[in-house]
Parts: sequence; structure tokens; C-alpha cells
Amino acid sequence: MTSTHAFWLAGRQATGEATFDVTSPWDGRLVGRVGVPSDAQVEEAVAAAHAVRDEFAATPAHVRAAALDHVSKRLVERTEEIARLISAENGKPLKWARGEVGRAVSVFRFAAEEARRFNGGEAQRLDTDAGGQGRLALTRRFPKGVVLGIAPFNFPLNLCAHKIAPAIAAGAPIILKPAPATPLSGLVIGELLAETDLPAGSWSVLPVANDKMPALVRDERLPVISFTGSDKVGYAIMDSVPRKHLTLELGGNGAAVVLADWASDEDLDRAATRIATFSNYQGGQSCISVQRVVADASVYDRLLPRIVAAVRAQVTGDPSDDATDVGPLVSEDAARRVESWVDEAVAAGAELLTGGKRDGASYAPTVLAGVPADVTISCEEVFGPVLTVQKVDGEAAAFAAVNESKYGLQAGVFTHDLQTAFRAHRALEVGGVVIGDVPSYRADQMPYGGVKQSGVGREGVRFAMDDYTYERVLVLTGLAL
Repeated sequence: MTSTHAFWLAGRQATGEATFDVTSPWDGRLVGRVGVPSDAQVEEAVAAAHAVRDEFAATPAHVRAAALDHVSKRLVERTEEIARLISAENGKPLKWARGEVGRAVSVFRFAAEEARRFNGGEAQRLDTDAGGQGRLALTRRFPKGVVLGIAPFNFPLNLCAHKIAPAIAAGAPIILKPAPATPLSGLVIGELLAETDLPAGSWSVLPVANDKMPALVRDERLPVISFTGSDKVGYAIMDSVPRKHLTLELGGNGAAVVLADWASDEDLDRAATRIATFSNYQGGQSCISVQRVVADASVYDRLLPRIVAAVRAQVTGDPSDDATDVGPLVSEDAARRVESWVDEAVAAGAELLTGGKRDGASYAPTVLAGVPADVTISCEEVFGPVLTVQKVDGEAAAFAAVNESKYGLQAGVFTHDLQTAFRAHRALEVGGVVIGDVPSYRADQMPYGGVKQSGVGREGVRFAMDDYTYERVLVLTGLAL
């Protein structure tokens, strides 16, 4: 018999009348059975969060920091267990799952540090004009209200951490909805939070069905929404609640630019290895995985065979095997979609250099060249282990190729030239530019987010805390300044 995983309602365990099964995308085995909150239970969680918002905002910083520190330390203690859970429910190779747990450890630690120093206040003299004589302004930040965090399946632990940890650090109650395909990792965070002294009602982890979300999104007691997922869903949320504060991280089709000065054999070997690894890690199911390579014509012919060889060297198979680099996609439907996009590109004239084969939910690491600009895989986020390679003449053409995309999350630029790095920073229409590496680098404390159809707002602990709060000015009068 498989026991049912409870969810977390206003800080306590609860079970609903219904359940759903979480299965492994690798072999279809049952990973866990999860209780589904009823409409009444969801209402109870929202009402509790709304009722506790003033109390939680006034909670001493050391209490919130201690809770966050506790979660960070407990994640360390349970790293192997949680990594295997991530791998089982998500299909992520174990080596990447362990890395995800390590990142979540850092997110909660960063949040504890920010909780201690956030909202220290800034004093501003107002007597710079005669009308402000004797006046001093003090600015502090206060929570906007309860946060509704909606997390995706691809980083089922760390992207839940990126919703919950900043909210707790800022003193904002949060209701977290983990992805239906991968709820178990988010529920583990609930287990660890339940061991702390945070006020009842200040957090809930609710595996709510997607079709129940519109009502939650529209609920006026949830004024802040942090969503990570597709642009289609993200902008549907924005259109439905235009007066709410939204943080939307909506993905991209990350480009790695290899310029003419990155030309030695050592340079090209490094670029090819990094590109191959980070077009396929997580099965390509990362918003900043390498989907496009834009290579200067002077290095293209030497770079392309290196990329193909490095992609072929990726070890595919059972995600629970430490040797595996590339596991399955999250579902067979996801793999079929990737298959259809590759088939469309090849039918339109693209050259298939390796890969292009599906086995259930697994799709072989794939490289395409000469891909027409109007096929789906050129225009949309593939979210699979597929890489396109394009030849351009010069820096300006390379940067223009990156900017042709409707997305703008991150880009990587392989160059040794500092001036080129600054030109890239100015020219590329993305939220982050990584020099000397692929676009797939993310430090969890840095601002992370995109422009154009990659979303609005920024994650990264302190930057998310800014998004969850607003400035309020206190003016003191009659002071002897």
C-alpha cells in the first residue's frame, strides 16, 4: 500500500477527500500519492494567510531568519533523500538533482541573511528646500500582502524555494502551489517549515489542480502573484488581474554566441563542452538551457563538429544512475511535442546532425543546422534536449540574431575582449549576459528574469523581496537637524 502524502494548510498537515498519483517519467512507477485540498480547505488557507498578514509582517527578523536557517540546515541533512525524490518524480538525473538541493540550501541561507538586514531604513534630510526645514524622511519597506507562488515542474524544489524563502524573509504570508507533476519536493519544504516557530497561517503548500487556479489568481486577498512557467499561462494571468503585482518568469530560447576571438582549439573545445552539457542538462527543461548557438563564420566549421561530438558523448538513460547526464522529459507528451518540432524543422530543410529519436518520454540529444527561421523550433522555447546552430558574419550580425527572438531571458557570449563584453551588455535584449560561458549560469542571489516575452520582475532572494514589498515614507517634523 502507498501512503498518501499530506499537504500543508496554514502550517499544519491536512488531507483532502481526493488524491492523485505522482509517477516516474522514466519507468511509470508510482512515486507517491498526494492528497488534494478541497475548495473549503483552500478557502481556509487563504483566509488564514490574509488574517495573519499584519502579525507576520511585524514578526521579529530573528524569528524569520531562524526559521529560514533551520530549513537550510535540514535540507543539507536530507540531501540524498530529497535528491532521489526529485529524480523519481521529475526524471532529473541524480547528479543534477543533488545540485538542485544544494541550490535550495543556498536560497534559504541567503534569505535568512537578507531577513536580518532587510528594511533597515534610509534617512533623508528634507531641509534642502526652505519648506522642508526641520523635516526628516525615513523610508522603510512593508509587505504588499499575501503572495501566491506558482511553481513549475523543472526545478521542483529550488523554484519552490525561490517563492517561499523571499516571502518569509520579507514577512509576507505565502500560499505555494507546486506543479501537479512534481508536488512531492514542495511538500518536503512544508515538512521543514512545520518544524519552525513561524506563525500559523503564514504559509501553506497546496497541490491544487490547475483548473482551480483562476479563482485563486483572482482572489483579492492575494495581491501578489509570483509565477514561473509558460508565456501563454503567464500572460493569461496578467490579463486576468491587471491591477495585481506580478512577477512572471516565462522562459526563453537561450543563445550561446561564439565570436571570432574565441578561436583556439582550447577555446572551441571548452565552448563545445559547455554548450553540449547545458543544452541537455535537465533534459533541456531549463528556461536558460542552450537552445541556439550563434557562431561567427570564422570559427563555425571548427566548432560544429566539436559540438556534435560533445552532444553524442552525453550519457542517456536511467536518471537514478550516477553516470547519467540526460534523463527523460517530464512526460511522454512533452517528448512527443519535441519530436514533432524537430520533424517539422527537418521537413522544412534543416540538417539533422545527431539525435532526432524518441523512446517513450526520452528524446535523444539532438543537433540541427540550417534551421529555417520560420519553423516552430526557431521561434518558441523547445524545453527539450535540442540545439540549433547558426552561422553569422561578425559581432553585429550575431547580436542581431540573438535579438530576433521574442524572448529575452539570458544570453552567453564566448569572447575574451572586455570591450566586446560591454557592447554585448548594451546591445543584447535580455535580462542577463554571461561572458565566457553559456546562458545557463544562474547564481541564486543575483537578479534573475527577462524582458520581452520572458516576463516581468526579478527573482533572486533580495530582488524578490523588493517585488513582494513597497516603500513607505515616514516624515518627522520639527527636528533640530
